[in-house]
Amino acid sequence: MGNKKIIPIGPYHPLQEEPELFKLYCDGEIVRDIKWETGYNHRGIEKLSESKTFDQVFFLVERVCGICSTSHPFAFANCIEEIANVEIPDRAKYIRSIIGEMERIHSHLLWVGLAGHFLGYNTVFMWVWKYREPILDLFEIITGNRNSYAMFKLGGVRRDIPNHLIPSIRKILAEFIPKLDLITGAVMDDPVIHARTKGVGVLTKEDIIDFAAVGPTARASGVAIDVRKDDPYAAYPLVNWKVITAEEGDVFAKTEVRLLEMYESVSIIEQCLDKLEHIKEGEIDVKVKNVPEGMGTGHAEAPRGEVFHFMITDGGYTPVRHKIRAPSYVNIATFKKSCVGQTISDATISLAAVDPCYCCTERMAMVYDYFTKKPLMGTRELLKLSHEKTENIRRRI
Repeated sequence: MGNKKIIPIGPYHPLQEEPELFKLYCDGEIVRDIKWETGYNHRGIEKLSESKTFDQVFFLVERVCGICSTSHPFAFANCIEEIANVEIPDRAKYIRSIIGEMERIHSHLLWVGLAGHFLGYNTVFMWVWKYREPILDLFEIITGNRNSYAMFKLGGVRRDIPNHLIPSIRKILAEFIPKLDLITGAVMDDPVIHARTKGVGVLTKEDIIDFAAVGPTARASGVAIDVRKDDPYAAYPLVNWKVITAEEGDVFAKTEVRLLEMYESVSIIEQCLDKLEHIKEGEIDVKVKNVPEGMGTGHAEAPRGEVFHFMITDGGYTPVRHKIRAPSYVNIATFKKSCVGQTISDATISLAAVDPCYCCTERMAMVYDYFTKKPLMGTRELLKLSHEKTENIRRRI
């Protein structure tokens, strides 16, 4: 080995929106190994859920991820409605799918813009930020919020999409398509982007299976997995659409998949709007008196891949146990494969290619002494420290 060195990415780094530490073990400019340290961002969502009513949990899990803020309520709704044996009205199914696909569009746009920024292609970054605004405005028109939409509830949705709004929604989507064509053309035809992304950060089909990767990360390597097709929910079995895949498994393929998925999302939304026009307004939920004792699972296809929720209930008004697995939990582990052998300059875009979300991946159950490996404190002690710190902050404020 020649010039050995360790290059840290994080825990605070311009590439990452959230704190996380990656140590790149390099030989000259080549990455030979990578280690990942977590634990900077844990918020105890699962434990907090046990102290909330089922209705409150919908608002709590929206905060798991700021970008995928409807994906977790989607999965949680599928989970709790399985336990309660609830079939929601068709109008609620279409509205849920519209919100889910709008979120996919704005999340994919955000990733494409940031990817352009990481590569030094700030024209794409600025275009995307401009053309993403109407999508966020559309969220505000429908839900009242540009993010954290608070649309889902047990048995349906909290707000209708009145038929008189549908022409306005169609107009915004129609105006968005030429902008998406512009962005897609810029990415797909630019030789500099090709040079920086083709053959970089490759994950083979076998790698995807070994790491159990999901979402665009898997589909870019030819693995056509998508919860919306594999275990249909909401309105996805009621409309026509296709799963977008690529074969190369590199950063360019992941970009291509996300761009083409946005066209499918627009098509799904338009079909759902067509259906809404023929369903009675106001039929958006069913009343659920109680959630029985039981155990259920629910998943949904977030922009990054499968979101999975598991819950145990005892007939009361709060979860007894609530387990959440976000897509980044499995996708981030693929860095070990995609980055090794790459140059340092390519490692950063390879890290970003799976669209990692660190706050929804964090787990902490025990604190150990770094040198002796002896446990220092468990869940109760960590909660006590958290409560004390919160109280100190409250006093200072």
